[in-house]
Amino acid sequence: MKGTAYLVQATIILLWWLGLSISPNFFAAFQFPEISSLAFNSFFAPDIIIITVLSIVRAYRPIRDLELIILGGFAYGSFYCLNASILSGGGYLATTIMLLGLGYNLFLVHYDHAFKESKSSAIWVNVLKTFVQIICVWIITLVFFPWMIMQAFEIDIIFNNTNAIPSIVLFLFSSFLGLYSAYTFVKKGEGTPLPIDQTKKLVISGPYKYVRNPMAIAGMGQGIAVSLYFNSIHILIYTLIGGLIWHLVVKPIEEKNMVNRFGEAYLAYQKKVRCWIPTLKSQQSNK
Repeated sequence: MKGTAYLVQATIILLWWLGLSISPNFFAAFQFPEISSLAFNSFFAPDIIIITVLSIVRAYRPIRDLELIILGGFAYGSFYCLNASILSGGGYLATTIMLLGLGYNLFLVHYDHAFKESKSSAIWVNVLKTFVQIICVWIITLVFFPWMIMQAFEIDIIFNNTNAIPSIVLFLFSSFLGLYSAYTFVKKGEGTPLPIDQTKKLVISGPYKYVRNPMAIAGMGQGIAVSLYFNSIHILIYTLIGGLIWHLVVKPIEEKNMVNRFGEAYLAYQKKVRCWIPTLKSQQSNK
């Protein structure tokens, strides 16, 4: 699982530098005001050697020290970009991506500690925590990131009337699916959707009777709806990359955790219900 995660990371970095080299618009979107392109390109060798090459090696050799070196590389790059954004008043897309990469590697290094069972069984407490989680996630992923992408690529925010109705319908449906899934987690699982505050029980009722990851489907639907509403291919690519990373990296780690916690019950559920495509034959609800 970690091997795939590091291969995905190396591939994205290589594609990113390829995009920088062949597209002036792509290059400009990641620049810091008043910092020369030469200074920006000086990160090419460190990115390729310290992060990309070592990520490829780590994908095939489970060496803990390599994980820490890669994490250190991301930490240095992240704080450099953060300081550059503060000093130059720009380059926020580059800084955000570096910070996301830092968080990604922190998760890979310490993912064994990322999954904890909720300590609260009170529904109202879990409802409140879940509500805060949802609001924060929606603001970050559906407002802040799309806005930052459109600002970086200097895309005019035009409300596309042609796509308005289908995009709004898709967004509302996806949001309802996400909220209903979260409600099912709280009511049936006695926990929240957050890994560090996860459910005490295996949840196979509600939307989970038909598909294993309705919240991921809801998030993808919301992202696609936003890209459709603003007629933005950039937001669509951002959504698809997020879904791909979730499928290749996060999902296997989550499923390993579920097998460890619920054993045969989850394995049986996994065999009967697909990940992305709804299964019409419903499963029994957990009590």
